[in-house]
Amino acid sequence: MANTVERKWYDGMFSTEDWWAFWLGAFFVILGIIAAFTHWPLTGWIVHFKGWVKLSDSFGPAQKGLMGPWGSLILSYLIFTGVTAFAAWIMRWNVRDYILAWTIVFVITVIAYIIGKNAYISAPKTKWAKYGIESGLQLGGAYYIIALAMGLIIGNFFPKGFRDFIKKGARPEWFIKIAIVCLGAKLGLKALQSAHFAAHLIISGVCATVAGYLLFWPLAYLVLRKGFGYSREWAACFASGVSICGVSAAIATGAAVRARPIIPVLLSSVIVVYAAIQLILYPPVLTKFWLHEPLSAGASLGLAIKTDGADAAAGAILDELMRSAAELEMGVKWEEGWITLSAIMTKIWIDMFIGLWAFILAVIWVAYFERKAGEKVPKIEIWFRFPKFVLGYFFAMLIVMFLGFTDILSYKDLKFGVKPVEGALRHLFFMLTFTSIGIVTDFGELKKEGLGKIALAYGLVIFFIITPLALLIAWIFHHGMMPPVATGGAH
Repeated sequence: MANTVERKWYDGMFSTEDWWAFWLGAFFVILGIIAAFTHWPLTGWIVHFKGWVKLSDSFGPAQKGLMGPWGSLILSYLIFTGVTAFAAWIMRWNVRDYILAWTIVFVITVIAYIIGKNAYISAPKTKWAKYGIESGLQLGGAYYIIALAMGLIIGNFFPKGFRDFIKKGARPEWFIKIAIVCLGAKLGLKALQSAHFAAHLIISGVCATVAGYLLFWPLAYLVLRKGFGYSREWAACFASGVSICGVSAAIATGAAVRARPIIPVLLSSVIVVYAAIQLILYPPVLTKFWLHEPLSAGASLGLAIKTDGADAAAGAILDELMRSAAELEMGVKWEEGWITLSAIMTKIWIDMFIGLWAFILAVIWVAYFERKAGEKVPKIEIWFRFPKFVLGYFFAMLIVMFLGFTDILSYKDLKFGVKPVEGALRHLFFMLTFTSIGIVTDFGELKKEGLGKIALAYGLVIFFIITPLALLIAWIFHHGMMPPVATGGAH
């Protein structure tokens, strides 16, 4: 830990994906705020993908009539390429390779988005008349699964050289963190519409997170340590990965307890594979059996799925599936986004404590297991391990709420400027996350690394301990909470 004493609090501000998720997400939110003040269409150009029967209707600018659909798509590609490539350059990536790989990921994502938005595939029965169709698959959120499937095909069946290359542009954790910062602006707008409900959701998420920490980590640690006979360093990294927030927690814990670097690396492959399985499996199952508890179901994803990308992705799918099912089976139309928010809000609270938890573990390891005389763990370690994109999420949420509640800007003005950011941009980066998760998920990795035993332990813990407890905790703190009904949506 000695080297951390020499670091300054601002170290890493322009050299990590986590910080660049903050900067880029905040940049677009601020652009939306400026648009709200000026009424200039500074964010209206962002490409928005829509349900369609005619291919020409499948996408266009977030603000209708601003420009043609292809102009919106090309401008979105150029601007998103420019800002992410600039960040890549500052982070000293190979910018040329990043741009080429990113372009492939972007094109695949756009294709998946367009296919999945086809009305015959995704439109619920209640919207068939709108599209002039008489039948359909009603697979709301199918575009997410299509993007994931296309990514998985590339990540598992394409030539290794191409797979290694395209991974340079497939950055699921970065893309989802940018999207989550933008999601903060959505919660801000939602709070202006329903402040009491938003506050209730936040408080419930905090309570669920604390309960999860107190139960998940020690149980997971004991299973691997006592049940499977692994060392303390393995058990600590495993427990953090399976109970807190996946890859980030495993890596932070590995640094805190000075585990061999290979341990969090190998665990990460297990975590990513299981997260991909969970995001496919959980949303339809929860929709089938827990439609009457939509926000409990969303919060359970935040507690049970261990990567930000997979959690947010599963929350988005669940939101689509449950809203379609509620409209069809219950005759009620819920506002979009609240179920996704319940999943992500719980996950964000979990993420917030990574730094503190890593610090606590570091202190325990130094004081009790390593026992090196005179060594102290600097408190600034909490700051270095704190996920910075979370700051962006709260920045976006609070600035929108402040401007709205103080009447500096009207809700209508804020919606004009911020809606394209928290809507079209956020959804596109969610989709980029799905494609990227598929590309970086190699199902052959477990076999190649000989991780059968640890994979078995992880599966047992995630499905038989974490998931049942997640459902219980989510129900305790969220039961009875229903998303607000969309204006004119009750039948």
